[in-house]
Amino acid sequence: MITLSKISKSFGSRILFDDVTITFNAGNRYGLTGPNGAGKTTLLKIIMGFEEPTAGTITLPDRVGILRQNIEAYRDERVLDVVIMGNHRLWDALKERDNLYEVEMSDDVGMRLGELEGIIAEEDGYSADANAEVLLAGMGIPHEYFEQKMHEVPTDIQFRVLLCQALFGEPQALLLDEPTNHLDLESIGWLETFLHNYKGTLIVISHDRHFLNSITTHIADIDYETIIIYPGNYDEMVFAKTSVRQRAELDAKSKEKKIAQLREFVSRFGAGTRASQVQSRLREIDRLQPQDLKQSNIQRPYIRFIPSEKAPGKILLKVDDISKGYEDLEVIKSFSMELTRDDKVGVIGNNGRGKTTLLKMLAQVLAPDQGKVELGHQVLISYFPQNHGEIVEKKGTKTAFDWLKERRPGIYDQDIRSVMGKMLFGGDDAFKPVATLSGGETARLILAGMLLSEHNLLILDEPNNHLDLEAVSALGWGLNEYKGTVVVASHDRDLIATVATKIIAFEADGIHFFEGNLEEYLAHKKASS
Repeated sequence: MITLSKISKSFGSRILFDDVTITFNAGNRYGLTGPNGAGKTTLLKIIMGFEEPTAGTITLPDRVGILRQNIEAYRDERVLDVVIMGNHRLWDALKERDNLYEVEMSDDVGMRLGELEGIIAEEDGYSADANAEVLLAGMGIPHEYFEQKMHEVPTDIQFRVLLCQALFGEPQALLLDEPTNHLDLESIGWLETFLHNYKGTLIVISHDRHFLNSITTHIADIDYETIIIYPGNYDEMVFAKTSVRQRAELDAKSKEKKIAQLREFVSRFGAGTRASQVQSRLREIDRLQPQDLKQSNIQRPYIRFIPSEKAPGKILLKVDDISKGYEDLEVIKSFSMELTRDDKVGVIGNNGRGKTTLLKMLAQVLAPDQGKVELGHQVLISYFPQNHGEIVEKKGTKTAFDWLKERRPGIYDQDIRSVMGKMLFGGDDAFKPVATLSGGETARLILAGMLLSEHNLLILDEPNNHLDLEAVSALGWGLNEYKGTVVVASHDRDLIATVATKIIAFEADGIHFFEGNLEEYLAHKKASS
């Protein structure tokens, strides 16, 4: 179990959480939720020991698995070794044993080697390589990478290796910050099964609503300057939290109405003969005074894409036998498709198979090596790149407001401010320098630019990266309601399931265009295997 005792954290006058005492019990799987900036990652870092609380103490079990992000620290290590490092006691014993074999043998060295062999046996060290390989294979990492150095394998694979490191060695507690970020659908499914069978204490942060709903038994929600534990998954927490808030607001309104009636009585008879009744009413008014409801920090952007008045033809985009490669790697080969009016297409598949390359060619950002991509009549594209830096330069003094004004010259300032407010850039936030924006703020800025632009075809590449759950939900609603055509690539199953009526799937045997939604595609794939 993990115990937080009187934990507080603040930055200057801003309080994230105050005087919180909570126990995370073994056998429970906790989702840590709250909007961007609420303090989720800060709390996890405090529990990990990477950051100090303003006040309070943490009690942890002996063995804790932590998902680390510092891939550079392991660049010269063998992939299998990086996984085994997840069990510090075992790894330290293995390293010390190897070093002792390099020195001259003595009685003391022999005694120490015997002790180390005992530790290695206790930690199942003689099966360490085999156990690490099981984890790596479950994460979809090819066997040929196991013996390579970390810097020799792709970056997304390196992050998967660090996830395997966190899971290795039967930790008593697991602390995972965005574990699905670099995983494809199959690997996420494997991880869900692993976590369902996990017997320790799990605390996880994720923007993948489907993942949270699948694995969590409880939600630890950071809001109202505290942390509240709700039983159940994410959707159940939202329902419970909303119901409590609505009841509190209705109760406050009821009290205000009753107070108004009592004050009217006091006003009428305060100077008369009913002094005792007036005093009784005044005491009742004091008793009924509603306490101020703390302001929730949950904010959901309002995303509504309005298509251009220029209506496109029936066929918006025709892809004719395109191929594209990089050096010796051909990522797309002889692919053809047609995109018709009002299509909502979800693009899925493992990283590295060409999803981004395809979307760039559809968006006219990248030319195919062969074949062609033809736009239909009056097609207007608005594109959200996976790499935000392709359209938002993080340098100079340009503000978010200035960046949006450049997206549509001649637009009124109040129209820009209106869109910025919908995307949660209120007050002075509208004039933040672009260079200082967080990943989530940059994503919302790009979406704001799309709201302002003229379009009838939206192409979005992993738009949910860096967005919190509330923003991803709003985006799904906006794309679903859009009266135009959408192509969206994402590993977020909830987003694809909400939006897509057709699927482009990047599989090991090629690219498949499927006329049906995600559930139908997965059922078709299962039946065909």
